[in-house]
Amino acid sequence: MAVKIDKKIKGYSVLTPEDKAREAAAAIPVASVPRETVEKETPQDNIIQMHERIERPEVLIGSTYKIKSPLVEHAMYVTINDIVLNAGTEHELRRPFEIFVNSKSMEHFQWIVALTRIMSAVFRKGGDVTFLVDEMKAVFDPRGGYFKAGGVYMPSLVAELGAIVEEHMKSIGLIHDPEMSAHQRAILAEKRKQYEDRAKKNSDVTETVTAAPAAPAQGAAEDIAVTGDGASFPPSATLCHKCSTKALVIMDGCATCLNCGYSKCG
Repeated sequence: MAVKIDKKIKGYSVLTPEDKAREAAAAIPVASVPRETVEKETPQDNIIQMHERIERPEVLIGSTYKIKSPLVEHAMYVTINDIVLNAGTEHELRRPFEIFVNSKSMEHFQWIVALTRIMSAVFRKGGDVTFLVDEMKAVFDPRGGYFKAGGVYMPSLVAELGAIVEEHMKSIGLIHDPEMSAHQRAILAEKRKQYEDRAKKNSDVTETVTAAPAAPAQGAAEDIAVTGDGASFPPSATLCHKCSTKALVIMDGCATCLNCGYSKCG
């Protein structure tokens, strides 16, 4: 059968049996298709992701962290509340929803309120909010930083707040900290043992030469206090630029960190 073409051909496509079946199915009235069949064939994707239109529940779960910085007179208490999405399902997620900072000190009240409100807005926006950690930890105080308990250096009060947010995100599974392998941990433990044995040997030699063991100097006690309560690193250790911890010692003429395993010699 000949077909006369009166218009210019702009394109063409081959009609397949699948196309004919699709057209036939579209011609069937919707009322004739059982609802159970439609619901069964429709993919179920009810996973709720964090977005700004999610309303705040009446009750949120969270954690409170304490900051005791020498830069402020009174301690600060940081509270981060989380919302649980898809609760009771295999897609359950816990995401930060809001943050508050409370303190008796009113010196930094304005910028703390502004910062926490902006952070809470970013949390509720959804998406990847882990970038806040890097941005906050990169803030430096022009007056200089300080060491908190454990010998970890904090360049500013904002940086410690960022470290707390990072710790909280790790606890809820939003940030995954790469763990050292068993081989790396074994090497680090061996280096620490070598350093401790060498320090003990030097101490025994000093006690043998002197008539009586000398009392610890006041400066040494101050070094221990600066290192931090409960720190297991030598008082003479210096700051490691990789993990910001006072755990860098000289071993075999090479600077080695007893906390993260960093070595200047590779």
